Amino acid sequence: MSEQTKTNSLQAKTTKTSSGIPVELVYRAEDLDGFDAARVGEPGEYPFTRGIQPTMYRGRLWTMRQYAGMGDAEESNKRYKFLLANGTKGLSVAFDLPTQIGYDSDSPLALGEVGKVGVALDSIEDMQRLFDGIALDTISTSMTINATASILLALYVAVAKRTGANPHKLNGTIQNDILKEYIARGTYIYPVTHAMRLVTDIFAWAADEVPEWNTISISGYHMREAGCTAVQEVAFTLADGMTYVQAAIDAGLDVDAFAPRLSFFFNSHNNLLEEVAKFRAARRMWARIMREHFGAKKERSWMLRFHTQTAGSTLTAQQPENNIVRTTLQALAAVLGGTQSLHTNGFDEALSLPTENAARIALRTQQILAHESGSAQTADPLAGSFYVESLTNEIEQRAEEYMATIAGFDKGGKYGMLRAIERGYVQREIQNAAYDYQRSVDANEAIVVGVNDFASEQGVAVPIQRIDEALEGRQVERVRAMRMRRDTTVHASALRRVEDAARGGSNLMPQILSAVESYATVGEIADVMRRVFGEYRETVTV
Repeated sequence: MSEQTKTNSLQAKTTKTSSGIPVELVYRAEDLDGFDAARVGEPGEYPFTRGIQPTMYRGRLWTMRQYAGMGDAEESNKRYKFLLANGTKGLSVAFDLPTQIGYDSDSPLALGEVGKVGVALDSIEDMQRLFDGIALDTISTSMTINATASILLALYVAVAKRTGANPHKLNGTIQNDILKEYIARGTYIYPVTHAMRLVTDIFAWAADEVPEWNTISISGYHMREAGCTAVQEVAFTLADGMTYVQAAIDAGLDVDAFAPRLSFFFNSHNNLLEEVAKFRAARRMWARIMREHFGAKKERSWMLRFHTQTAGSTLTAQQPENNIVRTTLQALAAVLGGTQSLHTNGFDEALSLPTENAARIALRTQQILAHESGSAQTADPLAGSFYVESLTNEIEQRAEEYMATIAGFDKGGKYGMLRAIERGYVQREIQNAAYDYQRSVDANEAIVVGVNDFASEQGVAVPIQRIDEALEGRQVERVRAMRMRRDTTVHASALRRVEDAARGGSNLMPQILSAVESYATVGEIADVMRRVFGEYRETVTV
């Protein structure tokens, strides 16, 4: 075959990104016809395409935050101290399923799930054990918690007060993104309207009580894990963000009072340059939304600050060492895209919770990127690339088309995303994208190394993290013993005040804080609100 024939063959072959965006063989200046340098801007300046800080990582590296939680509070505390000793700069708490959906460890519905996918946490005593020996006003803590976010934040603040930390100096994030639970993840409790009220109650309360706390992490991560594309991740995440902002404004809050504490949480997948372009497009779009659509005046209200986690759904049980390479590429994309915080997955997570060795390798990956790769030396190093700028524009355009469709679900124009979720539109789009990708893998159109190509007949044994089966019994006895010790009169009175606030419409957070300080459990407080609000029943989409 001649060189010309080979070239023609390559040009004829259709190549697309994971979002289905066609990729040309070569990009030139004419592919950026109408390119406006002002629209790209400078780092630290509106519209923040190039990053929210003028000096980026030369001023401060991203927070190296490793997600961890397993078994009971003592087991997780050991892992946190291990990570801190190895150089992590922020903690990220994974909770078990009962905690996430508001059941105590001794609930019949918690049987077999206590401590399995995260730490079991029932009361203020558990929260205190979880952070024993860790000064809460000196670290940043992220908590992946949604339906019970109000209770877990109250527990964290209560423990900080007990240990002498100033709540005004507490730094961290609660996920508190309930909309994506209805879309992709499923750990919801209450009907949407009541769940949204809890979100805005947290916004209002935290502005005064924990002003340095990020009151929400608006999450595209879980929708991407469920199978959506990069374009869908941007569109659906920003549409969720607009819904929260609108709800807070409708609740009487000033946009510039709460918007600076909003944060986002994105996935980072394998298509390196598409992921970089995704982060750049999302920043630019959010800046415009906040300034032009919501009329925010503060520059910090326009900034899209985000945490990134590498893609768990891309990790394979086959040839698990390959996952180290995947995670490195994904972490590099997040850094080149300007993330403020990063978690790197353990290479063994397709098999189990990460072992200490896997967690250390994941952290070292970030440290090598920060200190050896040179990727942190200059802001937005891929700016001006014909391909990256073209891809940034294309992702923005396609995401805006999705958001226009979503807005059309509500005649009033404010809550299109809520209506789109109720009608199953977002869920169906994600399901279709996931199906299309799996079909391409099955047809060998998309290659997953070690799975549908380059496979090995002989597997490699990998040590697996195992949770002690006796732990559940110990945790159940712990919570029951705590109930026997507490002052029943004080406890009952605190729960009545939570119920009164839920029925009466006043901010729930002061009463939830009082309840956890009175040794009310996560499940008891959640049950009080269940009685008042009811429970959500999923709309099945096909």
